[in-house]
Amino acid sequence: MRGWKLALTTVVLLAAGSATAFYFVDRFGEKGGAAPPPTQHGFAMPVPVTPVVKKTVPIYLEYSGRTESIRNIPLQARVTGYIAAQVAPDGADVKEGDLLYRIDPRDLQAALDQASAQAQRDAASLDYARANFNRGDELVKSGFVAKDTLDQRESAMRQAQAAVTMDQAAIRTAQLNLSYAEIRAPFSGRIGRNQAPIGTLVSVGGTTLNTLVQLDPIYVTFNPSEAELPDIQKAHAVGKVEVEVLVPAETEAHHKGELTFLDNVVDRATGTITARATIANGDFALLPGQYVRARLHLRDEPDALLVPQTALGSSQLGKYVYVVGTDNKAEQRLVTLGPTAGELVVVTKGVHEGDQIITGNLQKIGPGAPVQPLPPKPQSGS
Repeated sequence: MRGWKLALTTVVLLAAGSATAFYFVDRFGEKGGAAPPPTQHGFAMPVPVTPVVKKTVPIYLEYSGRTESIRNIPLQARVTGYIAAQVAPDGADVKEGDLLYRIDPRDLQAALDQASAQAQRDAASLDYARANFNRGDELVKSGFVAKDTLDQRESAMRQAQAAVTMDQAAIRTAQLNLSYAEIRAPFSGRIGRNQAPIGTLVSVGGTTLNTLVQLDPIYVTFNPSEAELPDIQKAHAVGKVEVEVLVPAETEAHHKGELTFLDNVVDRATGTITARATIANGDFALLPGQYVRARLHLRDEPDALLVPQTALGSSQLGKYVYVVGTDNKAEQRLVTLGPTAGELVVVTKGVHEGDQIITGNLQKIGPGAPVQPLPPKPQSGS
């Protein structure tokens, strides 16, 4: 009987020990490790900490925007004729002056030849009229030619001179028309889909052959709020406002430029203003109509205090962080936040340089809770 009671007592003690071990595993999230060291008010929670970072931080404003081409024109013929060749294929990247289309030049060459022949004939008439006038000028002095006859000869000479001048203008026009048989790129860019196959009859200002879009540089349009406008204007007055552009799939900006336009009115319906940046796009990676993020670099903020964004908590009173206070007790600090810098965020009020910010086990502590700081881990920021 006594042996049975001893065995029952042993089972109860083992069960109590298991329950105690389970409490430590559940409370501190550790398996098989020793319990946290006891303090005057209980066990101290192990918490990872990191010091407040102090450094110069770039101040950005970020917006959603759309890309726009600086120039986007339809390619049209300046003379009437049949399309003889499409030199640049659909979607080709072309340079200024590159040949894109060729119109059948035979009719235009014939018009030039006709204008040249007419000029030669009128030049011969001018030579005769000039010689006739010179002879009459000598004869009128001796009385063999009447003054009226001389005036008629002078008039004929001047008419011949005018005809030659008109012929020269006709030749230049014919030469221009012949040059218009070759449609060249007025600027560098990318052409689109062909709309005039070979053999199509085109006319002046009629059929659109294709479109040419300038891609470098390119515009990015976005809409800052009325409240942000004073900061942007202040930065713009000081100097160039740099703008970085990121497409949704990018984490780093590969295209940069500067703010080049602020509209002169604020939209009363939205409280925003239209702004535009000119962005270098030498690789033609950005296309008109694309959704992007535009990030304006307003200035650099020296000696800014930063904490990890993962250390932030939120309550009805606002954002807060936990700091290791005196006697290794958690101290809750309400903070005022500034811009973000990678994984860090600027704190303008609430912390001081040298404070140890608690970054983990935040749900297991409260104000005044005893904590055991763990060695800090290096933080990264942009």
